[in-house]
Amino acid sequence: MFWLLLIKALYFFLPAYGANMAPTLFKWIPLGNKPIYEQKLGSHKTWRGLIVGTLVGGFIFSLQKYFYSLGYLNTISLLDYKGFSILLGFLMGFGALFGDVIKSYYKRRVHIKPGDSWMPWDQLDFVFGGLVVSFLMYVPPIEVILILVIVSPLLHIIVNNIGYLLKIRETRF
Repeated sequence: MFWLLLIKALYFFLPAYGANMAPTLFKWIPLGNKPIYEQKLGSHKTWRGLIVGTLVGGFIFSLQKYFYSLGYLNTISLLDYKGFSILLGFLMGFGALFGDVIKSYYKRRVHIKPGDSWMPWDQLDFVFGGLVVSFLMYVPPIEVILILVIVSPLLHIIVNNIGYLLKIRETRF
């Protein structure tokens, strides 16, 4: 039972996970590489990242909705995707990145340089942002929220280390 709930929670949050990875994966796109507010957020928070991440969140949710309509992956779906607009995916993607933006603001306020680690906030910012903004359309069960808050930081560290080893990221965390 726990393992199925874990899989359902992770599957539900795929739009936020994809959005969180999108700015790094799509930094080769030449458009929108302008900082949102460099003095307060640093140079790494760009319009390109915010827009691409939001779009990726919506795209992933669209795929989930499509597979659900075909009867695929329904056993691991937390949602009845037929009852939700793809807006939820865009919201989760935007929320994940907005959470990162808020964290960056406070990171600069305590004089931590962009790219320097600020545990556990670097691993939780997108989780809180994605969840809080998604609450506008859907509030998952508390056990799903707890799973995401506990497991996501571990996945974040693993994925960042893989990105570092593949030379996609400059730092491990």
